[in-house]
Amino acid sequence: MPESTARTEGYLVDRDSPVSSDSGTRLRDRVRQELLARIAAGEWRPGERVAPEAELARDLGVSRPTLREALEGLQDNGYLRRIRGQGTFITYRRNLRNNLDRNCGVSELIRSMGSTPGTEDLRVYMVLADDSEADQLSVPPGTPLQVVERVRTADGRPVVLSRDLLPASILPREVTEAVERIGQGSLYRLLESFGLPIGHGVASISPLLSDREISARLRIPKSTLLVYLLQVDFDRSGRPILLSHEHHVADAFEFNIYRSGQG
Repeated sequence: MPESTARTEGYLVDRDSPVSSDSGTRLRDRVRQELLARIAAGEWRPGERVAPEAELARDLGVSRPTLREALEGLQDNGYLRRIRGQGTFITYRRNLRNNLDRNCGVSELIRSMGSTPGTEDLRVYMVLADDSEADQLSVPPGTPLQVVERVRTADGRPVVLSRDLLPASILPREVTEAVERIGQGSLYRLLESFGLPIGHGVASISPLLSDREISARLRIPKSTLLVYLLQVDFDRSGRPILLSHEHHVADAFEFNIYRSGQG
């Protein structure tokens, strides 16, 4: 292989090729995911110092600025801690599952655990917003809502039952058609591809015991402990565009918040 190229797991990077800002961002994100996968796989233990930047950049086949951006992203999300004059250290623990300070989809969450995401029992249909849904989505009661229900799996095991609702009035016809074929794809990415990127989300979390229907769909005993996440996602203008109900099997996940400094 020529010296100007280097192969990492799953992709080739040409160090000498000009890179656009978009491709540079994608490269940074791929490097970040590669590092996150190595951390999740236990390649580095909590408290262990990672390899020096020059060595790690050479290993991944990227420039040091690209690597540094990826490391900064992991540091912001609580996976790494940098100590001046000493290096970069792992703060991630194997039982850390979902960083609640970061808005991510279920598939990305499952991949971050080192598992393979899948989808079962996909249901796409329309409903009319009840008073609670209308209030959370800032639409009149009776507004048509596009609903996507899916059972999400990790290595074949059902771990999340999700129910996502979007006001049909904000969705171009192409989005509605794409939603009907979404499978295990990301709603976040789908919305972004049609010019409706998510700006931020507000979530509430509570414990819940599974009822008969949820138990059957997740293939768990009735009254199994779940973590119920209710979230409203807003576009960049602050308009609510997505209401999500997620029922997580409690023993499949741990939820953590990275908190820095003194309150």
